[in-house]
Amino acid sequence: MSDITVRHNPGRDRFEVLDAGNVIGKAAYKEYDGGASPQRIFYHTVINEEYGGQGLAGQLAMVALEETVKAGRGIVPVCPFVKKFLTKHPEYAGNTVRVAPAHLEFLDSALAAARTRA
Repeated sequence: MSDITVRHNPGRDRFEVLDAGNVIGKAAYKEYDGGASPQRIFYHTVINEEYGGQGLAGQLAMVALEETVKAGRGIVPVCPFVKKFLTKHPEYAGNTVRVAPAHLEFLDSALAAARTRA
């Protein structure tokens, strides 16, 4: 590993892992304001295969969740990796929102709209 960093890229609705400035992983989300409080639905986390096994997905999840909590948003774990990460990190339990059908409907519509624009 050389110059690994994690950053928030709100313009692309994701947190990114970079190696010397090149994106090598991401945790994608959609902002959701249909609940009792603002929430962030995490739906996909991936690290490039050649960087696997280095704990980068965990670092990415930790930064993404910390920044979500600091922003006053609830964590909605649709992504299997984020869901599993949360089981190992109970400190986020108070900020986690159970996935509801409304979250999934919103996510389906938001992703379909994004595909149409692309």
